[in-house]
Amino acid sequence: MDEDRVHDLERRAAQVLVDVPDYLWDGRSLPIPIEDIIDSHFALQVREVEDMTTAPGCPPLEPGQTISGLLLASRQEIWVNAEEVRRWPRRRRFTIGHELGHWVLHRDEQTSLFCRHGSVDPDEQGKKRDQRPPLPETEQEANHFAAALLIPWPMLESRYEALAGDPDRFPKLCGIFGVSGPAMSRRLRQVIPPGGPRPRS
Repeated sequence: MDEDRVHDLERRAAQVLVDVPDYLWDGRSLPIPIEDIIDSHFALQVREVEDMTTAPGCPPLEPGQTISGLLLASRQEIWVNAEEVRRWPRRRRFTIGHELGHWVLHRDEQTSLFCRHGSVDPDEQGKKRDQRPPLPETEQEANHFAAALLIPWPMLESRYEALAGDPDRFPKLCGIFGVSGPAMSRRLRQVIPPGGPRPRS
């Protein structure tokens, strides 16, 4: 993605948080209450589903391929893979944020968006970044939106600095923001440049 698009995604995720009513989120508490935001602010229902292929219009899957999440825009539903939720509980929050990204960014383009395992939070796959095929642009955008929504960079930067010198800084950051290690690693690469945080303006 080009730099302008990245800035736009950061801006749109930040605007979602600004627009959240105070009774849902006070603008300071962490982790971000993604499920309350999706339910009460966007009127979307989240369902944990055992067999994701039962969704209307589900595309054919290759052997061994699974669907992590999907957005059924016409039904205002987000489906998440129940088995993945059991295996990786924190991944659920990112999957939901990813599907909300599709709702905010792409719902006028398609009525249903199916996100295969590996498209959502791809660092979970255990492969090095240069060994993975590139994701479709809509998936990259939804991933970036989810990261910006769940781990807003000003809040990450302040907590990153506050935990400087703490040998447990990384797992503590994951706990504070309620995200998986791979999601936090990717977000740190996005917003904390090598050598430390950006100088404050």
